[in-house]
Amino acid sequence: MAIEVGSKIPNMQLTVVVNGEDKESAASELLGNGKVILFGLPGAFTPTCSDYHLPGFVMHAQELKEKGVATIACLSVNDAFVMSAWGRSQNVEDHVVLIADGNAEFTKALGLDMDATSFGMGIRSKRFAMVLQDGIVTHLAVEPGSGLEVSSVEALLAVV
Repeated sequence: MAIEVGSKIPNMQLTVVVNGEDKESAASELLGNGKVILFGLPGAFTPTCSDYHLPGFVMHAQELKEKGVATIACLSVNDAFVMSAWGRSQNVEDHVVLIADGNAEFTKALGLDMDATSFGMGIRSKRFAMVLQDGIVTHLAVEPGSGLEVSSVEALLAVV
């Protein structure tokens, strides 16, 4: 069952990458305090994800912080090495916390996984964005197709 507004974020161990360094963190610690934006995307280094989705959140991170967002986190079904390299290539620095969900365990727990084997990508995350308040989902937007509309930074700026 997919997560929905009013749901509590699953408390699992996550591999996070900040400033190129990876570490383990409990989801409740990373995503459960204050106002948090968590967005997910199909893969690091893929065109829409690298050209628009992640860069938008990096570019508008300060504006989101000014609206009370404590943490901006990006989830992808990639390993920590890929997420670290992607973060460096995108100049993410400490603007966005990257979550490496290599086995799609957290993505599946959210119910936001998709089968992309027909594209040679295996199980991946749907493109989504959510707002959490103290670990509770207050807004959830899942892209209905391959576009970037409801989960873009512009869409989130309108609801935080």
